[in-house]
Amino acid sequence: MFTRLLFIGLLFTGLLFLCEDASSQAAKKPNIILIMADDLGYSDLGCYGGEINTPNLDYLASRGVRFSRFYNTSRCCPTRAALLTGMDNHNAGIGDMTADRHMAGYRGALGRDVVTIAEVLKDAGYRTAMSGKWHVSNTIEEPTPKAQLDWLNHKTDRPFFSPVEQYPVNRGFEKYFGTIWGVIDFFDPFSLVSGTEPVKQVPGNYYHTDAINDSAAKYIREFSKGGQPFFIYVAHNAPHWPLQAKPTDIEKYKDTYKAGWDAIRKARYEKLAKSGLIDPAKAALSPRIKNALAWENNPDKEWDAHAMAVHASMVDCMDQGIGRIISTLKETGELNNTLILFLSDNGASPEDCSRYGKGFDRPGETRDGRDIIYPTDKKVMPGPQTTFASIGERWANVANTPYQYAKMESYEGGVRTPMIAFWPEGIKNIGTIAPQVGHVMDFMATFTELSGAVYPVTYKGNKILPMQGQSLVPAFKGKNGEGREYLFNEHMNGRYARSREWKLVSLSRDTSWRLYRIYDDETELNDLAAKYPGVVKDLETRWRQWALENRVLPKQPPKNGK
Repeated sequence: MFTRLLFIGLLFTGLLFLCEDASSQAAKKPNIILIMADDLGYSDLGCYGGEINTPNLDYLASRGVRFSRFYNTSRCCPTRAALLTGMDNHNAGIGDMTADRHMAGYRGALGRDVVTIAEVLKDAGYRTAMSGKWHVSNTIEEPTPKAQLDWLNHKTDRPFFSPVEQYPVNRGFEKYFGTIWGVIDFFDPFSLVSGTEPVKQVPGNYYHTDAINDSAAKYIREFSKGGQPFFIYVAHNAPHWPLQAKPTDIEKYKDTYKAGWDAIRKARYEKLAKSGLIDPAKAALSPRIKNALAWENNPDKEWDAHAMAVHASMVDCMDQGIGRIISTLKETGELNNTLILFLSDNGASPEDCSRYGKGFDRPGETRDGRDIIYPTDKKVMPGPQTTFASIGERWANVANTPYQYAKMESYEGGVRTPMIAFWPEGIKNIGTIAPQVGHVMDFMATFTELSGAVYPVTYKGNKILPMQGQSLVPAFKGKNGEGREYLFNEHMNGRYARSREWKLVSLSRDTSWRLYRIYDDETELNDLAAKYPGVVKDLETRWRQWALENRVLPKQPPKNGK
């Protein structure tokens, strides 16, 4: 009898140890916070060569890893689709924007044959939440221009801004606060929802960048009280146009950009080279865009310097809020076992949004009836709620230093993003630069590996496409491999096919191919297409095969360039 009791006791003790070990293993699953800026240039952050004050992102970079060759898909919603699903954005359903083109790669919303990171991690025991810009669902528009403006101007209400089954809370996120559409008024945003409920009124001191960050901090406080790991996606609208910021933040930069775009670009380039993020022998400073209008000949110096000051203040404010997220992680004891990732959805925007005028997603007046000015003549300064303006192509050229072109294009200025990875318990090669090629669709593979989640073959009765991304975990461990051998892109007819040595690329409005030895010519200055026709043919063949296999071709041409 004693022997039997002893055996039962030992068995029970062993089971306790096994349970404790299993619990310990579960506790080691990292929390994950993925933060994305909107239209942030490659060199805007302090830790990527910029003069903008970003001490909190600089802190993450100095205690983590910076990637020097990380890629997005050149535009907002396609990048978000690839990021959320681990798929090429066409396979995820968003080949261009959020209109439904009635072709598999161009449905304008996430398909049901893909899963989101939130859906996969939620099934693996994670709490999930999102704050910020969704922009991966079909946008519902009012039937007439007047009705649309009344809606944008907060004069009328509708229950939903896109089909509700496409909202974040129906794609794996337990909690959501943010905007369903892409463009916002930062002081009183259209399409703002909590869960699925429209937010019909905001406080008088509301500023959307602060609300996004503070919502994320609130989720951390709530989730940290339980025993489950958590995934929070923080999708900023800043510094996307309109240029709107708090006066106290603008004041910090009132004189910074009076030196002009040439001087700022040169200073950024030198800082990038000194940091090791670029090798001047392989990445020369590209020429001023269109090689036109030197700063000293600019008749709008005052307006342009102020516009870039507002852009900088929007980035600064975003960084301040990220500091509050970091502080909340420290206060709750979650910082050491939290993987924080930061990147941009595309290069800085060259658009002059004032020329678009009111309509579609751009209001005509504020809630209290003040007219919104679209200053095409640069007579009214940007910054307050009553203006809709953007930095334009010349400052975008600065923001994307040292690369050519900008948002929407497949040149490096459009597709290369700063990317920071921070995780005290998981990243030991702190302060280093990871040179291998990475892509936004790699986050799904990375998170499933770290969490032990199972990427599904079927989900809610739907067959799921195989994951296309590759894990970034080796880079977190200091294994500086080459990354993927080939990478491809297409957006609005802008295309590229990249190998480790070469990049074949075309502009959206000039579809002739250009060839660069990208390993030695990262700023795409020396077109070698005529010299190496065999390389052109090989990469074009590979691009067409990729396009056929990934719902890119056949497709209709875009209706406009916006």
